[in-house]
Amino acid sequence: MTRTTLTTTQSGLDHRLVPMRLWRKAKQLGTWDPADIDFSADASDFRQLSDPEQDLLLRLTAQFQAGEESVAYDLLPLLRVAAREGRIEEEMFLTAYLWEEAKHVEGFDRFLRSGIEVSGDLESYFTNAYRRLFLTELPESLNRLDDDASPEAVADAAVTYQMIVEGVLAETGYEAYYSVLEAHDILPGMQQFIRNVQRDEARHVAYGVYLLSRLVAEHGEPIWTVIEDRMNELIRLAIEHIQATLAPYDPIPFGLTADQFVEHGMSQFQKRIQRIERARTQSLEDVLTGGGNGGGRRPSGTAPVSLPSS
Repeated sequence: MTRTTLTTTQSGLDHRLVPMRLWRKAKQLGTWDPADIDFSADASDFRQLSDPEQDLLLRLTAQFQAGEESVAYDLLPLLRVAAREGRIEEEMFLTAYLWEEAKHVEGFDRFLRSGIEVSGDLESYFTNAYRRLFLTELPESLNRLDDDASPEAVADAAVTYQMIVEGVLAETGYEAYYSVLEAHDILPGMQQFIRNVQRDEARHVAYGVYLLSRLVAEHGEPIWTVIEDRMNELIRLAIEHIQATLAPYDPIPFGLTADQFVEHGMSQFQKRIQRIERARTQSLEDVLTGGGNGGGRRPSGTAPVSLPSS
């Protein structure tokens, strides 16, 4: 493929666009270094926990570490789509996005291998639903973009990556960390690290909402149907994973319950899909620049999103 022109020489960057605002935030907030986080106190705290408490934290961290590695591997096809379509502002943000995912991989690795000095294979902590999401659904939906960059394929990939993996599973994982670490005042290094990761991921989810909203505003109801169907398909796997993660424990350490995290996951699911649904009544210009609010209403004659039971 050859180029006939370059955007920046014709019109310059469009600083009004949502991705440009996310790019500015990434420059301002995303420059922290995982190597600067001190995990020495975390090692002492971890040794004082009971075996089930250690096991639960290892399970959660192993899932996060592998998940971060997976999303770092799988983001490139989406970045290539933005490049091929000449969306320079989106590509700029996505370069920061990939860099941030790489830092998350490094940070979890430092905690596990150097902080609490865990060695060996941690894949036994993966649930069946986790394996399907991260080893099948995520790579297949993203790698498909190298051959099929249709709006439907991009929507499918963004739902899988930003809405379910980052918007539901990761958010539920943060809630689990905070429920344990802050409530019990332990592992200060991990607390700092998770706050940094969540702040980065908030920008990633915001980009996913923007991307899916743009596709809905550009291509209409067929894209909304793809989004709704894929969200409802994958939320079942996400809830299955949350339940299976906590199933080995009786009682669950730290006074946790499965219901609190299932409810949190469903809340995140509903929040994401409602934000995207606004694009059905917004202009493309409003979506591109983050202007307008779509009236906060559901288009006449449409039904509420159907949520699966937990």
